[in-house]
Amino acid sequence: MVIKMKCALCDEKICREGKDCAGITDDIKYAGQELESMKVSAAVEARYYMQKTRLEEIIIYAKEMGCKRLGLAFCVGLEKEAKIIQKILEKDFDVYSVCCKVSAIDKDEYCLEKLHPGTFDPTCNPIGQAMLLKNKDTQLNIIIGLCIGHDILFTQHSAAPVTTLIVKDRVLAHNPAGAVYSGYYLKKRFGIIE
Repeated sequence: MVIKMKCALCDEKICREGKDCAGITDDIKYAGQELESMKVSAAVEARYYMQKTRLEEIIIYAKEMGCKRLGLAFCVGLEKEAKIIQKILEKDFDVYSVCCKVSAIDKDEYCLEKLHPGTFDPTCNPIGQAMLLKNKDTQLNIIIGLCIGHDILFTQHSAAPVTTLIVKDRVLAHNPAGAVYSGYYLKKRFGIIE
């Protein structure tokens, strides 16, 4: 069977009825930490569906998973938000936060394009953020507004599982889904009419 894997374009969604449309169900077994994560995720959904914010869900999930130490990998442009989030999380956890510009690596060192040519322009350091949080033995890391690409590198190098609380979108007030919900924006920017 050839699977096209274009689920977003599928109108039937027989998977919602319990059908194994991709033929992989028998190849996947959840066990250990993965099974525990699935159980906790299902419990959060079942108990708090449309009742809790994402931040509240993260707190509940982390408690249920037995996490004691959380890490925040944040963009310096969202330092105010990171400070508030750290204060909220510190009511229940040991929280370690690492700014994206940690250890100030000059973009010239890697021949990176500069936002402000002719000046010292430090690059973000997502691998450094992951390394420092690993040194603190965090059990769950939370991304707060890392740049595209930097979020990917942080996730790849994080020793702990990663979730995202805030996705950076400077144009849409950090609400990237706004581009999908705006019929005007979809038509004018992407040529899609829904």
